[in-house]
Amino acid sequence: MRNLLNKKLKNEKGLTLIELLAVIVILAIIALIAIPAIGNIISNSKSKAILSDATTIIAGSKTAIADGACTVNSKTKTTCTATQLQDYVEGVTLASGDQVVKENGAYEITYEELKKVNDKYAKLLNNSTTDTTKKNTSTQADIAEAMGNKPEEPEKTN
Repeated sequence: MRNLLNKKLKNEKGLTLIELLAVIVILAIIALIAIPAIGNIISNSKSKAILSDATTIIAGSKTAIADGACTVNSKTKTTCTATQLQDYVEGVTLASGDQVVKENGAYEITYEELKKVNDKYAKLLNNSTTDTTKKNTSTQADIAEAMGNKPEEPEKTN
C-alpha cells in the first residue's frame, strides 16, 4: 500500500491548467476589490493631512494673537496674515493669501490647500459650491467636525 502511494505522489509533477487558471481568477477578483479601496485610503489620507495642517495654522494663530504679532482690526476682529504666522507654524508652507481671522471668538481660515480636499471632506467643510469649484476658506468648527473631533466653542471676548 505504501509503495502504491509513493508511486502516485512521484507522478504528481505540478499544477494542471485548470488549477492555475482558478488561482489567477481568484487573484484578479481580489485585485479588483483592493485597488479602488487603496485609492480611497490614499485620497482620504491626503485630505486629512490638509485638514491637520489647517488645524496647526489655527493653533499657531492663537499663539501669534497672544504674542501680539497679528493685526487687530477692531475690538472683536484680529487678522493674522501668512507673513505674521510663518514664525508660529512649523512644517506647513503658507501661500501669500493664507490668513486666519478671529472674529467674535470664532476662527476662520483662508488656506489655499483646502481646495485640494476630496469631495467627501469638501462637503463636511461646507466649501463645495454648486458649480463644483471648491473654496479655500473654512471655520475651525467645520475643520474639527470633518476630522471627527468635537468642535471647540468660540472664545468669549471681553
